[in-house]
Amino acid sequence: MPTNLPPQYFDIEKKLKTINDPHEKIAIMEELLSIIPKHKGTEKLQALYKTKIAKLKTKIEKKPTKAKHAASFHINSAGAGQVVLIGPPNCGKSTLIRSLTNATPEIGDYPFTTHTALPAMLKYKDIQIQLVDIPPVTPDYFEYWQAEIIKNADAALIIVDLGKPNGALDFLGLLEKLKEKNIEIIPEKKKVSNDNGNIKKRALILANKSDLPNAENNLKLLKEILEPGFEVILISAARMDNLKELINRIFLLLDVLRVYSKTPGKKASLDEPYVFKKGSTLLDMAKSVHRDFAKKLKFARLWSKNQYNGQKINRDYILQDGDIIELHL
Repeated sequence: MPTNLPPQYFDIEKKLKTINDPHEKIAIMEELLSIIPKHKGTEKLQALYKTKIAKLKTKIEKKPTKAKHAASFHINSAGAGQVVLIGPPNCGKSTLIRSLTNATPEIGDYPFTTHTALPAMLKYKDIQIQLVDIPPVTPDYFEYWQAEIIKNADAALIIVDLGKPNGALDFLGLLEKLKEKNIEIIPEKKKVSNDNGNIKKRALILANKSDLPNAENNLKLLKEILEPGFEVILISAARMDNLKELINRIFLLLDVLRVYSKTPGKKASLDEPYVFKKGSTLLDMAKSVHRDFAKKLKFARLWSKNQYNGQKINRDYILQDGDIIELHL
């Protein structure tokens, strides 16, 4: 009896032959099962893949775990902050990294193109922000080291695939997997507090592939299930739609500010600003310039885009983005 397999089946099957990692094999075989027509002619083929998946899962469970955590689960933060990208297979994380940075990650139309953590630097005006792409999160695959990277990051970008009818459901499943690792995603404007034992991460929800058919309908479904406070940012990583706005939002998500130093009698240095968390004070800046400056600081002068033009400020002054500070010892 003919199987009548669709053309994409054979493309994905070719990928399967090149993969060695059991987790990736499972993900690809599950995708193959989802596109195989369900009728008498494909029953044996379906049974074959289900058997292979069961055997691989058994093998994974029996495999010693001592080497599993050897994958780097700590990426040293660089730039103004570290933001991790989280999403299901083929949601466009790697394409987004390529569109936002100079990195050239592997991009494919099959699951788990990203095998390990990939850091890349995003330029925002005169600073750099570190983006970290990690392997996709699925119901069957979410490793300890992936959770550790998320916990250590300053914030997160959650990528939702608008090209899939069940993209909203994938999003809910992703949130559940995060909760299993005691990670809770919160809106960008919400104050971070870990009082219930969970690690809370401020996040942006990115609805990717806005250029695809049915994206509008799938976006409506996503908005219906979002908790209050979350806002969806509509993008197309492939077509680079709305990425300039996204870069601005990533900077705001980090809740940081830029401060420039000025030596008395000289022009301000506007090339490499100091970066601080919002709420930092003049004393924090003095400590960053030199550890002895906090003790020796007599006063400082401030130039700002808002109102100040060389006015004296005290140690308790709350820094603002764009401030130019002249320290006097």
